[in-house]
Amino acid sequence: MSEYPVSDDDLVEEIVTLTLPLDAWHREKGSRMVEFAGYWMPVQYEGIMAEHLWTRESAGLFDVSHMGQVYISSEHGVTAEVEAAVEAALPIDLGTLKLGAPRYSLLLDEDGGILDDLMVTRWATGFYLVVNGATKWDDIGTLRELLPDDVTLNHLDESALLALQGPKAFAALERHVEGDTPLSELKFMKGAAFKLGGVDAWISRSGYTGEDGFEIAIPGESAAMVADLLCGEPEVKPIGLGARDSLRLEAGLPLYGHDLSPETSVIDADLKFAVNKRRRTEGGFPGSDRVLKDFAEGTARKRIGLIVEGRMAAREGAKVFSGNQEVGVVTSGGFSPSLQQPIAMAYVDIALTAEGTALTIEMRGKKLDGKVVSMPFVPHRYHR
Repeated sequence: MSEYPVSDDDLVEEIVTLTLPLDAWHREKGSRMVEFAGYWMPVQYEGIMAEHLWTRESAGLFDVSHMGQVYISSEHGVTAEVEAAVEAALPIDLGTLKLGAPRYSLLLDEDGGILDDLMVTRWATGFYLVVNGATKWDDIGTLRELLPDDVTLNHLDESALLALQGPKAFAALERHVEGDTPLSELKFMKGAAFKLGGVDAWISRSGYTGEDGFEIAIPGESAAMVADLLCGEPEVKPIGLGARDSLRLEAGLPLYGHDLSPETSVIDADLKFAVNKRRRTEGGFPGSDRVLKDFAEGTARKRIGLIVEGRMAAREGAKVFSGNQEVGVVTSGGFSPSLQQPIAMAYVDIALTAEGTALTIEMRGKKLDGKVVSMPFVPHRYHR
C-alpha cells in the first residue's frame, strides 16, 4: 500500500492507492504505472501500439486482478433457493447455464439502468462472478442487498486474475497446464479447473480483446510465479491497460463507465443478448418493467460504431452531428493500430444508426467526417 499526503497550511489529506499482487513484478518489468479503480496498474511497458500489435499477432499477458471476483453459494451448495436468488438479481436464465460455462450478464438498477456488466459461471457448488474493478464495491453491496440472508456472497479478494490473449495464447499456456480436461477441449466461453505450474487455477477460454485467449484465476501469492512462467515463453509479453483498451475498442466491446452507465438501457447499449429469452417475457429482475417495455417499444438511441476520416481521433464526450443538428455523443474513441485509422463508439438517434450513414464529430473545434459501420471493427477470432 502506498500513501501520498496532500497538504496546505490548514489541511493534510491522505489519498490511499492500493497495490495488487503483481505490483512489484510490473515495476521490475519497467511498466509505467497509473492509478485506476483505486489501484496502481500498468498502463504500458514498451508502448501501446507495439503491445496492441503483439497481442494481435502472438500472445499478451494482462493483469486484471483489480476486477472483483465473487462467489455466491450456501452451506448446502447450489440449491433451488440459491438459483432463484441469483435469477432475481440478474436477467439470466440459469436453467440454460451449463457447468463451467461463463456467460455475460448485467446488474441493473430498479429503473433498468446498467450498474455494471459482469460474467457469471456455474461451478459445482456455487456461482462465480467477475465484476468490474471500478464498481466492485458497489456491486458487492448491491448484490448483498438483493440476496437473502441464507445465500452467502464471498469476495475472493486474495485471488489474482490474469488474461492471456492472442492467437498464440493456447500454445504458450498448454505447456504448463494439467487437468482432467485437456486444454484443447475448452471452446470459447468454457472453463475448467487445472494445475498451472503446480498451482490450482480456474481457466476459462474468454477475454475482452476479441482474440482467442484465456482468463486465469489463481491465488494472489502465486501470481508472480505464474506470470514469470508464462512470460518465459517466447510467444508471450506483458501488456498494459492502454493496449487492453484499444483492443476491446477494435473488438466493439463496451466498457463500463464509458459506454455503459446507469443512464444507459439494455436496448440503447445493443445488449439484448444479455437478457435471456425466458426473462424477456417473465421479468422478475431489477428494472425488468423498463427493460421489457424497451424490448416491446424500442428506444430513441443506440450504440453504434464509427469510422472517422483523417488521423485525428474522436474522444469520449465529443458531440456527433447530422448536418447542423446534434444527434449523439462519442463514448469511446481512439486510433486503431490494426486499421491505421480512428474509430469510435457513440450513442446516436435511432433513425441514424443504419450502416453507411454519414455523420460528423466535433473535436477540438474541428468537424471530423465519419460514417456508421457494423461492429466489431476488427473481426473476432474466438475459438468456437
